[in-house]
Amino acid sequence: MSSPLPGETYFKQSEATGHAPHLPASSNVYATLRAQIISLELPPGERLSRSALAKQFGVSASPLREAIQRLERDGLVATFRQSRTVVTSIAPGLLQQEHFLRTAVECEVANTLAARADELALKKASAIIRMQRVLIEDPDQIDLFRKLDEDFHRELFEEAGQLALYHYASERTSQMARLRSLDLPSEGKLASVVALHEAIVETIRSGDRAAATDAMRLHLSGTIARLPDIMSQYPEYFSTVPD
Repeated sequence: MSSPLPGETYFKQSEATGHAPHLPASSNVYATLRAQIISLELPPGERLSRSALAKQFGVSASPLREAIQRLERDGLVATFRQSRTVVTSIAPGLLQQEHFLRTAVECEVANTLAARADELALKKASAIIRMQRVLIEDPDQIDLFRKLDEDFHRELFEEAGQLALYHYASERTSQMARLRSLDLPSEGKLASVVALHEAIVETIRSGDRAAATDAMRLHLSGTIARLPDIMSQYPEYFSTVPD
């Protein structure tokens, strides 16, 4: 019997205690499609067949329409005449705005947690980092690494008592999420993410609010700083139309 992958037990426990099975059908469809678009499994320009999606998810037209409308509000899909729905290109003009929003709220989360310097509040975040470190040399598990990355940030929001704000910020920074997916396979990126996560936790643990804020800001600035290089490497993923 094979051993579980790093983090596999963690996700099984999360699924066992989660509420996903009780979500409305539209929410399940939305969450699945959003994850596929963010990970670029559904790349920009991909056409989404509503009939095929309805069959895939076993849902009627109504919840599917609601899910697509939510994805449209996130800027991830666009619907045209005759119900033609396509995954949008990444909008460069929106990236700076989204980066500003995410940096503002996450730096305040780091500041709030550092003011408490509660070691117990960092246990889950530290465990996630340990799982990520195991995956650094295993590029085949990059999707799992990405999920752990999201969980790390979500955990900090939750410990700061701002889980609702995490969901708000995540839904409004969809372009940045896709940009991170393009950047994550870059050489040295996984190790850099882990090192910066460790720095964030250590500065929060120390109670140094300024250092914790700076560590978070440094972490969040890496991908946006590489935007010109990423656009040059993946021009087909980006919109050339002014936002």
